Amino acid sequence: MATASTSRRRQEGDKETAVRRRILEGAFAAFMESGYAATSTLEIATRAGDSKRELYALVGNKQQMLVACITERAKRLQVPADVPVPRDRETLAHVLASFGTQLLREISDPTLIAVFRLAIAEAAQAPEVARALDSIGRETSRAALRDIMLQAQASGLLDGRPAELAAQFAGLLWRDLMVSLLLGCRQAAELARYRETRPRCCGRFPAASSAIE
Repeated sequence: MATASTSRRRQEGDKETAVRRRILEGAFAAFMESGYAATSTLEIATRAGDSKRELYALVGNKQQMLVACITERAKRLQVPADVPVPRDRETLAHVLASFGTQLLREISDPTLIAVFRLAIAEAAQAPEVARALDSIGRETSRAALRDIMLQAQASGLLDGRPAELAAQFAGLLWRDLMVSLLLGCRQAAELARYRETRPRCCGRFPAASSAIE
């Protein structure tokens, strides 16, 4: 009996997870196509093939759906669990170059760029989009960089405040790339070269920072 009950609960949990994923996919597609302010929960329910009642039960209101969509994508901006602690400059360079490559790959993804464009377009009517993107999405990468800098500082490799070091590294990594991506004027081949070469340069941070600015 216990085994059957456990199996049934697992199946119910798997079903809820699948439905929730379907709802969030429908919400994200609707936000991208119609804009956040113009999207109704009825439209999301229709896209997901579920009832509005189920939407509210499994995810919440429209703003909670937005937060859930951004949170899911922000997971890709976290430092991988197997990244070594930077105890020497060679390891620090490897960690920064590796995480820099991850950030460039994920944040320059067309889907995420579309989210930034949505936040800009909805800034007047729905400022909560930009707030959610900044507090959840961008803060995830900032926090990850601060942790790396804090570890490097604890190992005696860096001086300064971790938050300032993280901001300096991010500036060196991105330069004006985000503006180019938002404007759609960065060619695919050029972006590929940037993704490949820039993290290696920035991995020498901070010793070579003046040379690569």
